[in-house]
Order: sequence, then structure tokens, then C-alpha cells
Amino acid sequence: MREQLVDAGLRLLEEDGPEALQTRRVAAAVGASTMAVYTHFDGMTGLMEAIAAEAFARFGTALEAVRPSDDPIADVLLLGYAYRGYALASPQRYRLMFGLTGPRTALSPHSDFAMGDPGSAIGAATFEPLVAAIERLIEGGHVRPDPPREVATRLWALVHGTVLLEIAGFLGSAEHSSLPVILGPATIDFLVGMGCPRKRAERSMARVRKAVGNR
Repeated sequence: MREQLVDAGLRLLEEDGPEALQTRRVAAAVGASTMAVYTHFDGMTGLMEAIAAEAFARFGTALEAVRPSDDPIADVLLLGYAYRGYALASPQRYRLMFGLTGPRTALSPHSDFAMGDPGSAIGAATFEPLVAAIERLIEGGHVRPDPPREVATRLWALVHGTVLLEIAGFLGSAEHSSLPVILGPATIDFLVGMGCPRKRAERSMARVRKAVGNR
């Protein structure tokens, strides 16, 4: 029943927005009484936390699908593409994950969802693919050897901000806000600022564009 309630909550969130996350609606979606929400989650806040945790788990799976290659620069660019793709697939889910909708008590920056905090149980695990890619960049001598987690957090801030602007419609049409137009060049500029030769980064970008197209 616990998993059914979480799945129902995610489905309602994606289909009808955060206003649909009400005890009665979630319970009715699985053919249960409202008592089921209190029995399994101690109320709606607990269910919201579980929904966010499941969303982060799926987010981690999407990022882990980017397998390490012999081109760590391309790997970083592809992680940004996977990040963006997950967010755009369900903006409501993405907003909930980062406390931009719903009760903020479920997503405190001191909770298990703090991606940049190595002590957080869920967020940090989701963050590890990017940290590992940055470590490979540093080990390969592509960027200066700053602490990998700090570099990953800076890059995450760049990607997250770009994605939020796109979700809100501030970047215009999908063609203008696509990977090769905004996110890719911004990531390249970031890496160049970290010491990566621009021509080397642009070769990797060309490789990524060939792999994913202009989406």
C-alpha cells in the first residue's frame, strides 16, 4: 500500500499539479480510506517526503544512465542533458523535489534532499554521478584540481538555474533553449573558466550533439 500511495501521489502531481496532493484524492486513487495515508506516512507531510524521495531516486537512475566514457568532458555535458530531460519530462515533479511547490517542510535544505551535502542520504546519492564525472575531469588534467564536490555544486547551480528558466518559459522556444544553444555553451564556458582548453571542450560538445541531436 505504501508504494501504491507514493505512485498515486506522483501521478496526481504530474497530471493535475500540487493542488491534487490531498489526502482524500491520493487515498481514493488507490481505493483506500484517508486513514491509509496516516497509517503509512503519519499524514500528508510524510507522504510528500516519500513522493520527493521517490522522485529523487528516479532522478538518480536517469543520471546513472550516462555511463562513463573515455571523454569525461562529454560525460559532463551528457549529464547536463539528462538532468534537463528529467526536469522537462515533469516540471511539477522537479519543482516539488527542490521545494518550489508544496510544503517546504518536506524539503528543508537541512534534510536528506540536500544534494550538495555529502551527509544527506538521498540528495548526495543522486549527486554522485556528477561528482564522479568531475573527478575524472580533474584526474585527466582537463580542469584545475579544485575539490570535486565543490566544482560539481557550482556546475549543478548553473544547470539548475538554466533548467528553471526554461521551465518558466523565460528562454523562449524549445529550439532556443535546447542543449546546443544555451546549456551546452554555458557548461563549456564554465569548464573553460576551470582551465579546460576551449577547442577541446568544443570537440566534446560536437560529439554530444551528434549523439543527442538538437533536443
